[in-house]
Amino acid sequence: METQETIFNRRSVRKYTSKKIEDRVIEKIIKAGMYAPSARNLQSWHFVVCCKHKMLSELSEVHPYGKMLAEASHAILVCGDLTIEPSVEYNLINCSAAIQNMLLMTHNLGFGAVWLGVYPREERVTAMNSFFVLPEYIIPIGLISLGVAAETPDFPDRFKPERIHWEKY
Repeated sequence: METQETIFNRRSVRKYTSKKIEDRVIEKIIKAGMYAPSARNLQSWHFVVCCKHKMLSELSEVHPYGKMLAEASHAILVCGDLTIEPSVEYNLINCSAAIQNMLLMTHNLGFGAVWLGVYPREERVTAMNSFFVLPEYIIPIGLISLGVAAETPDFPDRFKPERIHWEKY
């Protein structure tokens, strides 16, 4: 896909078929995340992959907006590492850039995904810490649900020229 087409046509996909995405494809998606820019190039991210149906089903009950996880092929929790980057804010930025790259790669490869917010919602952070048994220096930032798309969401026009300001606001 052309870069512009990938960016303009990517949408959040919440319905999946029962087909599984191959591990080599998941690794390619994570690799795209690892090529995101990061503050001081510290690359302070970690990725926790969940692919067992039982765990995905349980995870769908843990995240308040994660019902689609019960039918997903995979979930990937993107986390920041405070021992690499001590700033929570930079971890948030770094991991968000990685998540965006992963969503674009997922779409580019013909699969569907949706970004489920975790940080800064304390109850979600606590739930992810507990579910994935994360060490205290790891901050869960976002959860991605991935699968073979069973829906094609609409493509609304999101371009708003009135929000562009030149030189000054």
